[in-house]
Amino acid sequence: MILMDCGGSKAFSERPFRYTLKNVKRVTALLLLIFFSAALSAAEETSFSRVAAPDSKGKLVKAVLTFSDDHHAIEVLPAKGKAVAIPYGVIYKFAYEYTKRRRVNEESVLTTPLGVGAIMMLTKSKSHWLEIDYHVDNLPKTFVVRMDKHEYLHILDAVKAHTGKYPEVLGNANKR
Repeated sequence: MILMDCGGSKAFSERPFRYTLKNVKRVTALLLLIFFSAALSAAEETSFSRVAAPDSKGKLVKAVLTFSDDHHAIEVLPAKGKAVAIPYGVIYKFAYEYTKRRRVNEESVLTTPLGVGAIMMLTKSKSHWLEIDYHVDNLPKTFVVRMDKHEYLHILDAVKAHTGKYPEVLGNANKR
């Protein structure tokens, strides 16, 4: 068998990858395409785990608030109790409220002689609330969620982005 030399060129599989400007542009474009497609697919659901929602007895429990574009609904999954799903189409209003109140309760009154209760009664609890007003079979309903102080701005932005509705600001929110 006779082997011919083709001018000293190597086959494609034997050539090492060369860092030319053309190859770098191709790889960069491919990586940007992958990044943007991943970002678009991740934008379908936005979840917040630092919220509290009422359970069946009305007591606030930890919950996860999810804006699901796949289901077109706001989903609240409490740690205890049933999950709540509110479709975007039945929501007619969102309201945000910031509250401050004194911490005077039974425990603080009982511990006043020790000094701890007096200090607790002098402090104020501060809460951020999101009220969701919606209709079910032409009956108005309201669902209230307490938001964490670190996430409430992100939640309000998610309300605007996912539902297209702007939350109404109740009370004196400028004093926070």
